[in-house]
Amino acid sequence: MLAGVKGATTTAQAGVAFPPHDLGALLDLARFLDLHAEPALLLGPDGEQVPLPEEVYRLLVEVVNSMRQGKIITLVPHTRRLTTQEAADFLGISRPTLVRLLEEGHIPFDQPGRHRRVLFTDLLAYQERRRAERRAALDRMTEDASEAGLYDARPEDYAAALKAARRRSAGTTAP
Repeated sequence: MLAGVKGATTTAQAGVAFPPHDLGALLDLARFLDLHAEPALLLGPDGEQVPLPEEVYRLLVEVVNSMRQGKIITLVPHTRRLTTQEAADFLGISRPTLVRLLEEGHIPFDQPGRHRRVLFTDLLAYQERRRAERRAALDRMTEDASEAGLYDARPEDYAAALKAARRRSAGTTAP
């Protein structure tokens, strides 16, 4: 568990680990991992060695690289139920916006008592749906621009076509 990592400030119950204040040891570890592509061994204080499984080694590399960039790391089991504030924080939106998404049926939730709970896997599924919707919209826009010959157009032509596309998307036809 990350709570036992010396020098790392953690909130073990929440599975959150902040980058250490002194980045020296972290940078040494990052350099070591950069030089070694194969999984390493874990060495205990008594000299006992245990090979790290490939999946654990890859996760360690990702954690170190993220912390090196000053990012906070959160380990969340897929089956964990989050509060609405935790779910909103994960999605990077406000709590009222999350509640609206829940009430509109965009994200499933449970309400065993007064408080709503959101399954972490449902948040991941929502993120993936949104990602797919954005990709599809960009694909449609690219196709429309290509059909309209905008890749060879002047900036003024592009601006006029963009304005027309926005009017079509909003359902208006006024110039």
